[in-house]
Amino acid sequence: MIRVLLVDDQPLIRAGFRALLEAEDDLQVVGEAGDGAKGLALVREHLPDVALVDVQMPVMDGIETTRRIAADPALAGVHVVILTNYGLDEYVFDALRAGATGFLVKDTEPADLLHGVRVAARGDALLAPAVTRRLIGEFVARRPLLSATGLDVLTNREREVMALVAHGLSNDEIAAHMVISPATAKTHVSRAMTKLGARDRAQLVVLAYQCGLVTPGRPGTFPGQGA
Repeated sequence: MIRVLLVDDQPLIRAGFRALLEAEDDLQVVGEAGDGAKGLALVREHLPDVALVDVQMPVMDGIETTRRIAADPALAGVHVVILTNYGLDEYVFDALRAGATGFLVKDTEPADLLHGVRVAARGDALLAPAVTRRLIGEFVARRPLLSATGLDVLTNREREVMALVAHGLSNDEIAAHMVISPATAKTHVSRAMTKLGARDRAQLVVLAYQCGLVTPGRPGTFPGQGA
């Protein structure tokens, strides 16, 4: 059973999401809150698998809520999914940097929401990778890149895997692309995250763009391929 917490200041949004989620046999809503401070308290109380967190809320916004969840070792198993009204919300990039697993647009199709929650729960891949890639590409382009020397701790194989993760590929897709087993792909991803201090795949993606390993605006190009 996947346990979900809803944190949004709009009661109608929470009610709609609760009804949708609880209609599924494998999903359970364990609580809901109307602001980030109450949401953080409920996260600590219930330890959900996934917290759906609105970006803009009273008392404490979604970015700060995400940052505090990510900074607490006791909440390492909680995957934060940011809810936004717009696909390219400028706050979403900061939320990803703060530790969010990914994000969903509030008017997403019900099937996409359910799929996104399940993907976030297993921590396998970013949500809405195509939109996330565009968002990261746009906002990374406005910020100074981090030094690529920070990737020196990675092997060439780990760099290649990191780039594929940044393109939105799952472990199975990475395995097929590199002709290795899914277990080996997962190991490479985990080692890259550990070496770079990334909490999850989302932060690995942000680092890949910030260090210039992946070029914004060129989603179809993979390591070893031409433009």
